[in-house]
Amino acid sequence: MPESAAAAEEPTPPFYLPDLCAPRMVLGIVLTTELIALLLTTARLGLAGGFWDDLARTSLFLLWIALGAAGTLCALRPRLARLGVERGSAVALVLLLTVTGLVSELAWWAVAYGFDLGYLGEPLSGHGHAAFLLGNLAISLIVGGILLRYSYVTDQWRQNVEGEARARIDALQARIRPHFLYNSMNTIAALTRSNPIEAERAVEDLADLFRASLSEVRDEVRLSDEVEIARTYQRIEQLRLGARLRVDWQLDSLPGDTLVPGMFLQPLLENAIYHGIERLPGGGTVVISARRDGATVEIGVDNPLPDGAAASGRGGNRIALANLRERLALLYAGSAELDTQEFPGRFVARLRFPAERAALRS
Repeated sequence: MPESAAAAEEPTPPFYLPDLCAPRMVLGIVLTTELIALLLTTARLGLAGGFWDDLARTSLFLLWIALGAAGTLCALRPRLARLGVERGSAVALVLLLTVTGLVSELAWWAVAYGFDLGYLGEPLSGHGHAAFLLGNLAISLIVGGILLRYSYVTDQWRQNVEGEARARIDALQARIRPHFLYNSMNTIAALTRSNPIEAERAVEDLADLFRASLSEVRDEVRLSDEVEIARTYQRIEQLRLGARLRVDWQLDSLPGDTLVPGMFLQPLLENAIYHGIERLPGGGTVVISARRDGATVEIGVDNPLPDGAAASGRGGNRIALANLRERLALLYAGSAELDTQEFPGRFVARLRFPAERAALRS
């Protein structure tokens, strides 16, 4: 009994066949069916008289088949997925032919027994039974095979694109992570003899950072989780910079369960410290703010800069920001952006991304 319960809870494996019950797919099926009906009617009659009546009859008949097949495949999609690609495709094609045969037979015998099917009855009565059935099955086989092949190729292309994007995101994150490791290890080494307790806390914080950064990559995380990672990084840097480092967190206007891009705040804070606070003898304050502006969530990181920073800036600044921009482009497909502005004595980075993806998913 426990084994069967566990089996029942197993997730459905991925399958290339789309969700044919989705409104967009239903609309696509209707439009495709109408296009096929238009082609068949044009091939039979051209633009001669009776064209529109024949088109209406053909459309009605094909819609019975198309929507019936779509509903059947939609209901059985989880079972088809468990059969694998080859067997699932074969069964899907058999189901399509079965629905075509059933609808054709029902329509034929309805007309044969005198049921009034309106426009549809006229062409049915003018064809032989076998010719009518075999013709419909042949058309269904050709169209169904083409659509299944198209769905499979499209799904494979989508998986390849997503896999490539995921690999690029992982590579970009790997380029960002090592930067703070070197400073952290130097700080811990310096504290080992002078303050073992603080060194132990720093090791724990560093372990938490690596646990977060090396865990399964998530496109989006809660703002509260992202802030906790950044605060952990801040504590490590605080040991090295002391009172020179101050961070003003102005995040009260944005709920903690807001979804934000994963692993973005810590690199921005690191950038602000490395290129700003660390180079100022008296240190300074990094201001991290967040707000929602209509359909967009905006998060800003504002840090002081030493005089002449533009002329003598460290080269890693542009590389880190370029990495973040590329990650955003991959995650949000152009709907998010990272803007930077440099003023006399200040550097501001602002991240904007769609608010509709910022609500906590159930």
